[in-house]
Amino acid sequence: MKAQANPMSFEAFLEWYPEDGKWYELIEGVVVEVLPTGNHELIAGFLAEELTLEIRRQNLPYTIPRSCLLKPDRPDSGYQPDVVILDKTALVNEPLWQKSSTIQFGKTVPLVIEVVRPNWWDDYGHKLVEYEAMGIAEYWIVDFCALGAIRHIGKPKQPTVTVCQLIEDEYQMQRFIAGQRLKSGIFPNLELSTDAIFQAAEL
Repeated sequence: MKAQANPMSFEAFLEWYPEDGKWYELIEGVVVEVLPTGNHELIAGFLAEELTLEIRRQNLPYTIPRSCLLKPDRPDSGYQPDVVILDKTALVNEPLWQKSSTIQFGKTVPLVIEVVRPNWWDDYGHKLVEYEAMGIAEYWIVDFCALGAIRHIGKPKQPTVTVCQLIEDEYQMQRFIAGQRLKSGIFPNLELSTDAIFQAAEL
C-alpha cells in the first residue's frame, strides 16, 4: 500500500496509473498495489482458460481481457479483478473502455472472479458490496487457502468457492467445498469442480 496524504479520486487514479507492469487498485481513495502469488496466478489462469473454452463452446459474445478496471458507483474506488468476463456487445456503451480499459456498467460484466489474497476482507467486503451495487450478475470468490472469516466460509475453515448470483438486485450466495461441482447461472452447462480449481495451484 502506498502512503498518501489525501484520498485519491478515481479520475486522478487513472491519470496517475503508471506503466510499470504492476497492477493497482483504488480502495476508498487509497492506492493499493496488487501483489499476487504464484499459486494465485495459477488458479486465475486456469479459470480464465476453462471459461474461455466454455465461451467458445457456447459461441457467446464474451471476452476475457488481460486486464481491466471496474469502476463502481463510489467516486474513490476502482478494482482490477483476477478474472473478468465482458459482453462485447455492451462495450459500445462504456465511455472509458477505449481510453483506459475501464468498465462502469454491471450489464457489461456477466461474471467477475476474485482469487482471495491475504487481504481477504476486500473480496468479501468492499468488492462484494460494490459488484452487487453495479449489477454484476455473478461473482465468484475463490478462497483456495481458506483465509476468509468463519462467517464467510464456515467452520471448520476449508478451501471454498463462493458463488454470488444476483437475484432481485441482491447477491444470493452458495458455498462450494472440495468434491463439489460449481453451479453457475451464467454458465449452467459448465463442468467445473472445486477439486480442479484447487489442484490448479499444485506444481
